[in-house]
Amino acid sequence: MNKNHEIKAQQVAEIVEKLQGAQSVVICSYSGLTVEQVTALRKQCREQDVHYCVLKNRLFGRALKELNIEGIDELLEGPNAFVFGMKDAVAAPKVVNDFIEKNKLESLQIRGGLLDSKAVDVATIKHLAALPSREALLAKLLGSLNNPISSFVRVVEAVRKQKAGE
Repeated sequence: MNKNHEIKAQQVAEIVEKLQGAQSVVICSYSGLTVEQVTALRKQCREQDVHYCVLKNRLFGRALKELNIEGIDELLEGPNAFVFGMKDAVAAPKVVNDFIEKNKLESLQIRGGLLDSKAVDVATIKHLAALPSREALLAKLLGSLNNPISSFVRVVEAVRKQKAGE
C-alpha cells in the first residue's frame, strides 16, 4: 500500500471512531460562510463540547460503509461540515440551529444527519434542536423529585409547630 492509501485509511479509521462515539451528527452545507462566521461557530461548538470539522465526503462515506450506516449518501455532495455531538444527542443540532437563527444565515444549511447511527432528515434535526439540553432536563427532573419531599417537610413542620403550640 502506498503512502497516500495509508493516510486515507488512517483518516477513515479516525472518522469511524468519531462516528462510534457520537450520539448525533449534523451534516451542514457551509458554502458562503466567512472566516469570522466559521470561527464563531467553531468557538460555540467547543463551548458545548461538540466537534465541528470539515471532512472529505468520500472518506466520510467509506466510514459509513464500514459501520453499515445507510441512508445519507445523497447528502455527501458539495462542501459539507460535520458536527458531532459526543455526550449529548441534542447538543450538536442545538448549536448549529441556534447559530443559524441567531446570525440569520442562509449560507449555512442543515442537510440531515445521524441520530444513534441512524439516518435522520432535517425536520428531525430541527426537532432535536428544539428540545431542552440534558442539563435542563435533569434540573426539571430533580425539581419534580424535590417538590413532594419539600411539601412533606413543610407539612411535618406545620404539624410539629401546631403540637408545640398546644
